[in-house]
Amino acid sequence: MSRYSDSTRAHRLDPESFASGYFRNAVYRHWDPYEDIPQELLEQDRERLVESDISEPLFDGLRGTLAAFGAGEEAVTEDLAPLSMRLDDVDKQLFVTTQIYEEAKHTAFFDRYWRAVVDPVAETKGFEVTAPTDDRYFGEGYEELFDRTEAAMETLLEDDTDEALTRAYCHYHLAVESVLAQTGYYGIQAGYSPTGPDLGAEGGIHLEGLVEGIGYIRSDEGRHVGFGMHEVQRLVGEGVDPDIVSETLADLLPLVADAVGPDPNAPTDGRGGLDPNALVEYASEKLARRIEVITDTTAEIPPVEELVSIGAGTDAGVADDD
Repeated sequence: MSRYSDSTRAHRLDPESFASGYFRNAVYRHWDPYEDIPQELLEQDRERLVESDISEPLFDGLRGTLAAFGAGEEAVTEDLAPLSMRLDDVDKQLFVTTQIYEEAKHTAFFDRYWRAVVDPVAETKGFEVTAPTDDRYFGEGYEELFDRTEAAMETLLEDDTDEALTRAYCHYHLAVESVLAQTGYYGIQAGYSPTGPDLGAEGGIHLEGLVEGIGYIRSDEGRHVGFGMHEVQRLVGEGVDPDIVSETLADLLPLVADAVGPDPNAPTDGRGGLDPNALVEYASEKLARRIEVITDTTAEIPPVEELVSIGAGTDAGVADDD
């Protein structure tokens, strides 16, 4: 028996394939979570937060956002392995290895930021020092969304149908990476970058280290989302019922909305809080656009350069990808 899943190929790779192009882009755009975000920027973020009049409830809101991102990156790093085992195309497997590596790098960045910025600020200002794993930062909708994503990915180990693969992509690449994560990036730029959208934040603090780190992460996620969109569109074109896509994503939207929507325990002092309803609206619009593209087999997936674009300069690190 051949040691290769496809014994008909003459060469190991297909450099003209979609996945191969994404793999090369990932190699070209490599970044280091420990070196490419200068320590000086993290120290500047720390000083700006210390010198600000941010209240403890609002600071805890920032911690909650960072904790959710860090936990999400760790979860998707773990959950992606079944997809690599399910795929039998070597070019796709190569791309997925870059994605697992990149999710691990994102986890490392959020861990570094918590240690270098979050904890020292809390200690200096006399706030409660909390752990990024504290249960207070993870609501029921957030927990259920990731539980369902993990289950959808693990299903691939037992179910090799295209329908199961489509659902897995919808959970992982579209609901979590595209809609939830990009809504979070949108909110971070609104609150902590002067180039961000106006979501009701007042007197926002410019955290350049955080925004620069998010910019690098966002550039990776553009590839991840593009790969998932391409694969779902391909599967639909090969016969998967498009209703599976729209129904799966519609079923997950309430969980995303719960994760980014109004928090009954959130502060209401008006000094930097974002409008959570605007984030829910953004997430809903993002989901609708995704469904429209991937269920239309004639629609073009944006080119990788557009998907990974982080705009004009670091401050635009979470620019939309549509």
